[in-house]
Amino acid sequence: MGKEDCCSTQLIDANGEFNFKGLQNFVSSVKLSRCGLSYAVVAIMGPQSSGKSTLLNHLFYTNFREMDAFRGRNQTTKGIWIANAVGIEPLTIVMDLEGTDGRERGEDDTTFEKQSALFALAVADVVLINMWCHDIGREQAANRPLLKTVFQVMMRLFSPRKTTLLFVIRDKTKTPLEYLEPILREDIQKIWDAVRKPHAHKDTQLSEFFNVEVTALPSYEEKEEQFKDQVAQLRQLFFHSISPGGLAGDRRGVVPASGFSYSVQQIWEVIKENKDLDLPAHKVMVATVRCEEIANEKFSSLMINEDWLALEHEVKEDAVRNFGRRLSSILDNFLSEYDAESVFFEENVRSSKRQQFMSKALQLVHPAFVSQLGHLRVKSLQTFKSQLEQLLRRGEAFAASVRTCSESCITEFDKGCSDAAIRHANWDASKFRDKLIRDIEAHVSSVRNDKLSELKAIYEKQITTALAEPVQSLFDVGGSETWASIRKLLKRETDVAISCFCPALSGFELDQDAFDRMMQSLKDYARSVVEKIAREEAGKVLMQMKDRFNTVFSHDSDSIPRLWTGKEDIKSITLEARSESLKFLSIVAAIRLDEKSDRIESILFSRLLEGKISISSRNSDIADSCDPLASSSWEERTHCSHQCSVYLCGDNSWQKQSILLVKLFQHRKHTGKAIIGYLLPGL
Repeated sequence: MGKEDCCSTQLIDANGEFNFKGLQNFVSSVKLSRCGLSYAVVAIMGPQSSGKSTLLNHLFYTNFREMDAFRGRNQTTKGIWIANAVGIEPLTIVMDLEGTDGRERGEDDTTFEKQSALFALAVADVVLINMWCHDIGREQAANRPLLKTVFQVMMRLFSPRKTTLLFVIRDKTKTPLEYLEPILREDIQKIWDAVRKPHAHKDTQLSEFFNVEVTALPSYEEKEEQFKDQVAQLRQLFFHSISPGGLAGDRRGVVPASGFSYSVQQIWEVIKENKDLDLPAHKVMVATVRCEEIANEKFSSLMINEDWLALEHEVKEDAVRNFGRRLSSILDNFLSEYDAESVFFEENVRSSKRQQFMSKALQLVHPAFVSQLGHLRVKSLQTFKSQLEQLLRRGEAFAASVRTCSESCITEFDKGCSDAAIRHANWDASKFRDKLIRDIEAHVSSVRNDKLSELKAIYEKQITTALAEPVQSLFDVGGSETWASIRKLLKRETDVAISCFCPALSGFELDQDAFDRMMQSLKDYARSVVEKIAREEAGKVLMQMKDRFNTVFSHDSDSIPRLWTGKEDIKSITLEARSESLKFLSIVAAIRLDEKSDRIESILFSRLLEGKISISSRNSDIADSCDPLASSSWEERTHCSHQCSVYLCGDNSWQKQSILLVKLFQHRKHTGKAIIGYLLPGL
C-alpha cells in the first residue's frame, strides 16, 4: 500500500463549509461502514508552520500538503483535511487541522482556528498537540490560551469522554524528556484548574476527560534521520490503539462507523452556530509565532555569518586578541536586527523570544570562549615555566622565584580573561584559573623534587669522598681505637656537610617536617657509607686475619723478619699472632657507630684462646642456641657480616687448618657462617 491509498480529502474548507459529499466518498473508499466500533480517529493541532502535516505524513504514510521551507513560513493546510492511516490496524482516520494564529486570517479572525480545534477534541479519540520544546513552562506559549478555552467550552457542549491528548514536543533539546514531561504536565493541570467549569463539573478531575501522554521528537530539518527513526517508534503506538490500555482504549460513547458521517457533520454545525463560542483574539499567539520566526531567522544568519565564522576559526588555532570586543560586536548587530523587526509585537513575548535567541546564540559561541581561555591557560603555563627556569639559572632562590613567576603569570591570565569576556553573559573563568594554578603547582613540585635530588646528590658525593678513604685506612690499621676514630670522623664530616646543606635548603622554604627529613636523610646516608665499608671489610675478614697472623708470626716487634734459630718460643709467638688476628676479627665483627660498650673482644679471646669448642654440623641448630659467638645471640650490635660467627676446629696440622678454613668459608652448606679455627693446635 502506498500514500495514494490514504484517500486524502478536505472535510471542511477555509470558509467553514462542510464537505459532506467528499466525506461520503472517503467513507466509501476506506470501507469505514464495515468497521462497526473498530476504528479510531486521530487529529493534530498546533501553530501554523510547526510541521504538523510533515509529522502526520511520516507517522501515518499520508500525503497532506507540507510547507516548502524554501518559500518561507506560510499557511499550507487550509480548513480541515482527513485521510486514512496507511498500514495501521484498526482503521484510523487522521485529521489535519489548519494551523493556529496564522497571518493569512489576520489578528482579529481567529474564530475558525478555535472552532476547528474544538471540533478535533470533540471527534477524535487521540489528539496530537504539536508544540515547540522551548514553549514548555512559558505562560504565553503557543496553544496555551487556546487549550484553556477549549477545555472550558468542551465541558459545556459535550458529555465527558476520555480523549487522549498526546503532546508532541518538537525540536527537542538536550534536556531529557523525563525533566520536560513533569513541567508540561504541571502546565496542563494549571490550565485545567484555571478554567471556569459548570457546576456539574466543578470538582471534576482532568483525568476524567483526558488521558495525557507526552513524547518528544528531534528537529526534522537538522536531524532528519533521527526524526524518522523516532517517528517510526511512535507509529507502533497506533497499532491496536483501541485495545484496552491503548491510546484510544476508552470506547465510551463511540459512534458506530455507519453513523460517523452524520455525527461529525452535526457536531460541526453545533460548533458553528454557537455564538457564545467567540474566543477572544489574542495578540500573544500571533506574537509568539512571529517573534519565534524572527529569532530563528537571526540565529540561522548568525550561524553562517562571515565575521563569526572567521573568529571561530581563529580561536581554534590560537588565542585571539580583542576576542570579547569582537564577539560582543557580532552579537549586538544581530540583537539590533531582531529588535527592529519585532518592535510592533507584544512586549512580553518580544522580550521572551529575545532572551531565547540570546540563549541559543550564547550556546553557539560559548565553545569559542572556552577555546580562548584554554589557549590563555596554556600560554600562561609556558610563560611560567620559561621565567622560572631563567631565574633559577641566575641563581635566584627557588621559593622566591616561584612566587614572582606565579604572580606575574596569573595576573596576565586574569587580564586575558577580562579581554575575552562579553557584555551579554557572565561566563565563569574560575575553572580555567584553578586549572592553571594546579598546573603551576604540579610543575613547581616536579622542579622542586629535581632540584632537591640534585642538591642532595652533591652533598652525598661530598660525604662519600670525605669518608671512604679515611674509613678504609682505619680498618686497614685495625687498632683498638678504630671505631672511636671512625665515629669521630663520621661526626665531623657529617657536621660539615649539614652546615653547608642547611643554608642551601633555606631557599626552598620547606616546612619543618620536610626540612627535618632532608637533614636526617643526609645523616643516614653518611652512616650508610661507613656501614657499607664495614660490611665489605667483614667480607674479607679471613684473608685479613690470615695476613695479620702471618705478619705477626713472621716479624718481630720492630717489624723485622724473624731469623729462626730454633730457640724461639713458637708457642708464645703463635699466641701473639692469634691474638692480633682475633683483635681484627673483633673490630669487624659488629658495627659500632653508637658509643656503647660491648664484650665482643673478651668473648672471642676467652672462647678462642682460653677454651676449645667442637661442634659438629649436625648439631648446628643447638650450637646457635648456646654458643655466645653465634650471631643469634648478639642482641645489641649490628653484625658486619654473618661470616663473623665462629666455631672451633681441632685439626692438628697448621697447613691443613688453613686449607680447611678457606674451604669452609667457600662451602655453601654453612650459608651465612664462616668457621674460623685455630691456626695451630695446643690451646
